[in-house]
Amino acid sequence: MTPSKEQADLHIQEMMRWHFGPDTGSRFWLDRKARLGFDPVEDVRSLDDLLKFPNFVDELRDVPVEHVIPRGLGDSEQIFAVYESGGTSGPPKRFVMFDGWFDQYMAWENSHYAQDPQGHALTVGPSGPHMLGDYSKRIAQARGGVRFAVDLDPRWVKHLLGIGDAAGASAYIEHLVDQAEHVLSSQDIVLLVTTPPLLARLAERGSTRALIADKVRLVLWTGAHMDLDVLDYLSTEVFPQVRFRGSYGSTTMLSGTVQREASEDGEVVFDSYAPYVFYRVVDPDTSLPVEFGTEGFVVMNYVTKYGLVPNSLERDLATRVPSLSGVGDSLRDIHPVAEMNGQKMIEGVY
Repeated sequence: MTPSKEQADLHIQEMMRWHFGPDTGSRFWLDRKARLGFDPVEDVRSLDDLLKFPNFVDELRDVPVEHVIPRGLGDSEQIFAVYESGGTSGPPKRFVMFDGWFDQYMAWENSHYAQDPQGHALTVGPSGPHMLGDYSKRIAQARGGVRFAVDLDPRWVKHLLGIGDAAGASAYIEHLVDQAEHVLSSQDIVLLVTTPPLLARLAERGSTRALIADKVRLVLWTGAHMDLDVLDYLSTEVFPQVRFRGSYGSTTMLSGTVQREASEDGEVVFDSYAPYVFYRVVDPDTSLPVEFGTEGFVVMNYVTKYGLVPNSLERDLATRVPSLSGVGDSLRDIHPVAEMNGQKMIEGVY
């Protein structure tokens, strides 16, 4: 069910009472309440009021994970995993995934894709400490199959590219393609989960390209920028019998998005699981939303009983699109920023 703006505002009010209540809030937020400069319970009454929060996300690089667990959860909720951000803009940040939230989010996402093919999946991408491995495992299970994996270390690729060793990075990716080809040749794979740069490398090798064309019915691309011209070429010229779908997400939001049905011009739009996770596309100088159809910085809000991450500035730019519910923004034309906090961003392959 799509939430109304009024329902979303009530959710925000409930979550402010939860995260800043002495018996239910986490140590992380209770310790920071005094220096906010406002009372989150009294002054944050709507989605727009979340703009009052500063971006605290960088403090999650070093905080003990016990400090971010809401006290109100008690022993009733089980921790599934601790995930880390990619570390592109500094030491990685850590986020706690609970079983309950993972189940809730996946049920929502899967409800949009009832027509997906059933069967086994192959993921060519990172496992722990990143979320993609467990996410793709649940994708396969929901479609009656198992997930085969070729593990990628994206930080190693970024390290090699950062020191100018493009040949070393290329050799490492070729090693992943070798492994993927073996799985594709020996197993009945109907779903391929990978990143756009890795998909392009898989398509370059004739034998791997033929296996994908023969077996795979759905490619789920995620984890990196997909150029629309490349997507059009792969989906119409290289793999015309394969359906393509993207998912935009990040460890910060502990979830992904669903892709709307593509328009005739190939426009790819992503919708979030609002009001639990929602985006804003803003002007970086004013932090105010840009006009619809205009590009700006992506700001993410994660507001659940399992955690609170308001106003997290992502390392991506996107064009602002009206959301289906009017809660937050939807996104298209997503691509990484070239530089953040004075540091050049290296996208690599994830």
